[in-house]
Amino acid sequence: MNEHPVTLHVKDDLRRSRLTVFFRFLLCFPHFIWLYLWGAVVEIVFILNWLVALIIGRPAKPFQRFTAAFLRYATTVGAYLLLVANPFPGFTGERGRYPVELEVPTTPEKQNRLKTFFRIILVYPAVIVAYLTMFVVFLVYPLIGFAWWASMIKGRMPRGFRDLGANVLRYFGQIYAYLFLVTGTYPCSSPYVGISFEEPVVANVPVTAEAPAAIEAPVAVDEPPAVEAPPAAEEPAAPEAPEAPPET
Repeated sequence: MNEHPVTLHVKDDLRRSRLTVFFRFLLCFPHFIWLYLWGAVVEIVFILNWLVALIIGRPAKPFQRFTAAFLRYATTVGAYLLLVANPFPGFTGERGRYPVELEVPTTPEKQNRLKTFFRIILVYPAVIVAYLTMFVVFLVYPLIGFAWWASMIKGRMPRGFRDLGANVLRYFGQIYAYLFLVTGTYPCSSPYVGISFEEPVVANVPVTAEAPAAIEAPVAVDEPPAVEAPPAAEEPAAPEAPEAPPET
């Protein structure tokens, strides 16, 4: 995988809950409201950060972290909506809390002032490519699409659909990270740049060490039978005295 400062890490096991898949769009409504409110603040922060970057040549660190958390959160909501992941996402954009996570720089980097000034214009070609891709994705992912039906019937998300949705999220993450000055690296449309499919992590499953098997006591070896002592040799009988001759 080629390197990109904005990388999507996917640790999904493809299993899906049919009940939450059926109501997935409705379950996202609280996130839609929070995304709208948080996004409105991010737009104000972007204007301030843009001015700071023009003056000192890099974004402000507090603005960088605030925007990075928003991008991580927006990615988890997109992953849940597009069935790329199964758990219900949190509302804070914290690291390491979701099987689909967007890794973005949290430390500001030096950026070209000229590119910063024209950032909104420079990002337009990538945005056009992204929305053309979304046209294909929306043929697959809505409630009448193949991915939704496959997850409902099988209880599993087909890997090809999951990978397609993950790549769309990766590309949009790189676009908004570039637009909001989180990185100066232009987004890459290649599906092999900035994405990592990893083994899923099983959470909340305590690992118990098996008790070692009891060591069997060694089988006692029968002692060999005692060798009987040979019978003692009988003493020779004393010879009898000869009888006296009869008297004449």
